[in-house]
Amino acid sequence: MVQAIRFAKTGGPEVLEWQAVEVGKPGPGQVRVRHTAVGLNYIDTYQRSGLYPMPLPSGLGSEAAGIIEEVGPGVADLKPGQRVAYAGGPLGAYSEARVMPADRLVPVPDEISDQQAAAMMLKGMTAWYLVRRTYPVKRGDTILIHAAAGGVGLIVCQWAKHLGATVIGTVGSDDKAALAKANGCDHPIVYTREDFVARVNEITAGAKLPVVYDSVGKDTFYKSLDCLAPLGLMASFGQSSGAIGAVDIGILAGKGSLFLTRPTLNTYTAKREDLLTAANDLFDVVKRGIVKVAINQTYPLREAAQAHRDLQARKTTGSTVFTV
Repeated sequence: MVQAIRFAKTGGPEVLEWQAVEVGKPGPGQVRVRHTAVGLNYIDTYQRSGLYPMPLPSGLGSEAAGIIEEVGPGVADLKPGQRVAYAGGPLGAYSEARVMPADRLVPVPDEISDQQAAAMMLKGMTAWYLVRRTYPVKRGDTILIHAAAGGVGLIVCQWAKHLGATVIGTVGSDDKAALAKANGCDHPIVYTREDFVARVNEITAGAKLPVVYDSVGKDTFYKSLDCLAPLGLMASFGQSSGAIGAVDIGILAGKGSLFLTRPTLNTYTAKREDLLTAANDLFDVVKRGIVKVAINQTYPLREAAQAHRDLQARKTTGSTVFTV
């Protein structure tokens, strides 16, 4: 038996329970992993609250790093004792150990620590598909990333800056503005006192932007569209402020033949070759010091409920990791 966080009903952080669970032997194509570090992501709160419905009772968590304890039949490219990490796949990362599909695991380079890997797999590969695939950022672009001081935001700021972009980012406080600026954000905008649409117009001299990366949702969606130049792309990849609701797509025509996408990491890494490309590109920029992963909070895994409270209260910055 191992300990894990599970929940039997949706609701606030108080529904999360620390329970003993049975972890069996890996079957064909599976691997048993003992976790050393587990990542916290905003999507975890969506699943716990019921915003993203799922069968209950359930485990939680999509990102972790650890050591392979045992491999099942047919697994040829992984072995016991190997360090691995993952993002996505079946829920259940909030656990001391678990069985995982082998094709969802990525070997971790020696230069990357377990805590780094757990902190950056989901957020880092999300940043990867946003700036390399959804809208490939190029030198001379000016882009907007919301929640610039968050886990994905800080990585996007650094990566996009390395690619030659001018980075505009929204944040909730002066402290977060300073953090974003230190990580490559040229123009942090404190949205609680500044109109980010007006600031974007000012910064771009009215030219507006080719892309907005928006994980906030309801509170920013329509104003984000107002930041886009004709033929610009709105990448809506989260909804921390709530669901956007029904959208009349006619507004995309009226605002300049805009493009709108709702991308997910699972789609961009569904093929193993794409997963390995994403992970290896991410590991490369981290090893080269282009992207630094800021682990600004750690909690024991059994204190997951408190971590959720702090995350939703916007008390966290960068990445949060559970220690196991």
